[in-house]
Amino acid sequence: MAKSKSELMLLLQQYGFYAVEINLYLDNFPDNRKALRDYQKVTEIYQNLKKEYEMQYGTLANFAYGEVCGDWNYVNDPWPWEGKC
Repeated sequence: MAKSKSELMLLLQQYGFYAVEINLYLDNFPDNRKALRDYQKVTEIYQNLKKEYEMQYGTLANFAYGEVCGDWNYVNDPWPWEGKC
C-alpha cells in the first residue's frame, strides 16, 4: 500500500530515532543478543523506508536511491525537515 510523503517521513523519523536509541543501548550492553536482533530489524526497516521515500519523492541526502530526471530542480521543493509535505 502506497504511503503519502508525510507518512513516510514520519516513519523514517520514528525508525531513525528507534535505531539510534538501540545503538546507544548496545554501546553499553554489547552482549544483549535481543537488542542486536532488534537493531538489525529496525535498521533494515529504516533502509527500506528510506529507499521507498527516495524513489517516490526524491533524495534525502546528496547520494541516494532517487534518480535525477530532467532538470536539477530538487532544490525548489521544500526540504524534508521543513514539514511542508
